[in-house]
Amino acid sequence: MQEGDDRKFMMRCLELASKAEGLTYPNPLVGSVIVHDGRIIGEGYHVKAGGPHAEVVAVESVRERHLLEKSVLYVNLEPCSHFGKTPPCTDMIIANRIPRVVAGTIDTSDKISGKGIARLREAGISVEVGVEEAECSRINRRFFSFHEKKRPYITLKWAQSADGFIDVERPEGSKPEPFWISGKPERVLVHRWRAAEQAILVGAGTVRSDDPRLDVREWKGSNPVRIILSGSGNLPSDPGMKESIGSTIIFTFFPERINFPGAVVVKLSGNQTAALQISDHLWRCGVQSLLIEGGATVLNHFIRNRMWDEARIFYGKKSFVRGVSAPEIRGTLLSRVRYTESSLEILLNDQ
Repeated sequence: MQEGDDRKFMMRCLELASKAEGLTYPNPLVGSVIVHDGRIIGEGYHVKAGGPHAEVVAVESVRERHLLEKSVLYVNLEPCSHFGKTPPCTDMIIANRIPRVVAGTIDTSDKISGKGIARLREAGISVEVGVEEAECSRINRRFFSFHEKKRPYITLKWAQSADGFIDVERPEGSKPEPFWISGKPERVLVHRWRAAEQAILVGAGTVRSDDPRLDVREWKGSNPVRIILSGSGNLPSDPGMKESIGSTIIFTFFPERINFPGAVVVKLSGNQTAALQISDHLWRCGVQSLLIEGGATVLNHFIRNRMWDEARIFYGKKSFVRGVSAPEIRGTLLSRVRYTESSLEILLNDQ
């Protein structure tokens, strides 16, 4: 089969895998297709942890099962070779006598890390790895960061005015509410992002000034775990996020000052940066991804400590003249999209 065909079918795997974004934690996003004589005869994707893996769904969708012995199985991530909540996919592939497997990238988690590929090759199956590898790695960036860096994949997000401010000057005693820089489509997009991540973080200043709910009310999905970084413990007595379903974690140096029923309060140590303590705590809790929405003090803290992987920045058309300066950041431009009220740039940390 030509290289172009391999790439085409791998892109279909990625398209399928993306359908479950935000739903499969702690498992990765995986799609699979089965091809016979250049035609897809079966396909599927992993929907949620505990459910059948993508390769199993794809095989079970094939009507003419005898064709499997002359087919190619494509999957964006190395098939598993261990018993978890489901049996190993490698055993299923071998049992069905599928002669060729094309995997987008190796699964670098400790339980697999090349063992699935080795198991297939030992059984006489031809295995190719690395087709559309960059895209296959990116779709599971959260999973890889968790297992390789031992911390969540950290995404920074903010919107700034045309003259470089993240917020206006707030008169003392002003009503806590957000000051919008971007438009409605961008706000819906942000809620879609929230639904894809396991946790979302803001600082106490944002809680006091914007009173955010940090939920996904503009999108279908689960609310991420809400995290507040409040060194002083100075928080409003009745923040709006209490109305949203979900868990809340508060990191502070003064836990005795926190009055937030139901929240988990974590005492910060002065021996390490807050960014490192937060990421380590979340990793130990099994959280693979963290979206940080500000404000400027928190964003700058994570940037300064190089604790970020991706930044999503909306550049608005309005000028504030004065206000809270937006963070300064450098990275590799991944994409740029224009909206009616703003433009969005996504940067990757290249350090």
